[in-house]
Amino acid sequence: MFQVYLVEPDMQLNHLLCLYLQKEGLLTTSFLEGEKAIKNIDKNPHLWILDRETPTIDGFTILSEVKNKYPDIPVIMISEQNSNIDRIVALEMGCDDYVSKPFLPKELVLRVKKILEHIHGNVKNLNRIILYADYKIDEIVRIVQKDEEMINLTSKEFDLLLLLVKNLYRTFSREQILKYVWNDGHLGAERSVDDLVRRLRRKMRNLRIESIYSYGYRLLPNQVLKIKGCKTVTTQNEDIQGLFQ
Repeated sequence: MFQVYLVEPDMQLNHLLCLYLQKEGLLTTSFLEGEKAIKNIDKNPHLWILDRETPTIDGFTILSEVKNKYPDIPVIMISEQNSNIDRIVALEMGCDDYVSKPFLPKELVLRVKKILEHIHGNVKNLNRIILYADYKIDEIVRIVQKDEEMINLTSKEFDLLLLLVKNLYRTFSREQILKYVWNDGHLGAERSVDDLVRRLRRKMRNLRIESIYSYGYRLLPNQVLKIKGCKTVTTQNEDIQGLFQ
């Protein structure tokens, strides 16, 4: 499910926009002040909506912070200033869209959906969050959170995590993991797989990765939490042979 962070100091407009966004199935967290919003940048939502005239810390400052740390996260700026200069400055800073007030809430929602569809595909396909134990794994933006804290995984660590968590009980040989994670382009020994598993275990200690002697690894289920709008990890026995062809 896509997460949208909204920064809008007008309480009534803030509430109204939240209702419209949530109606479209978007998880929405709102802030009335820029100072509180900027403390949540590392929680990495899928999209930001920033008001230009936010108190304490203005929208341009938040935009700069977001784009400096996470340049690929889209930002829409809304403003009472229908100024070409402000619009140009925002776009030069990396803003993905600029909407002048007054506007219809439905218009903003359509702009949000258009940007998300451009980046992630069909917005209707929202169930991309996998829950395993106390981990929240976002398959779209490739992030992992535990108790709202980010767990920094490398690209290959995340690929291995997805392979295992989407195929509980399925045993993979080291050769299969090499072929899947390194896409046939890795010439190293199978020990690389052991090193990768070791790093993943160290970062995500609640993963029940079981070693199969002289063969490979599999992931066993843990306690699974159910959250509305997210898909839970269940045992899967589908044939995934196509991954390795």
